[in-house]
Amino acid sequence: MTAVELDRIIEMAWEDHTPFEAIKSQFGISEAQVIRLMRNELRESSFKMWRKRVNSGVSQKHSKKRGFAISRFKSPRQKNISQNKIS
Repeated sequence: MTAVELDRIIEMAWEDHTPFEAIKSQFGISEAQVIRLMRNELRESSFKMWRKRVNSGVSQKHSKKRGFAISRFKSPRQKNISQNKIS
């Protein structure tokens, strides 16, 4: 895994609206692997804060916890795709 991929996985994991399923489909790593990666890459206090938030009702990291109104989250950093070309 490259440093860029690692940074992107951490960024996606940190975002409340990006589900673990999106990380798995994009990078092929499970929720347990994401948790292990976050534990290894973050400071202990940052990891504990992240885990507490993910396990609270605030985070929507699990697709099953998401409301029906939220079908897909698009990050503002995601590039626009038009006519099969990335802008």
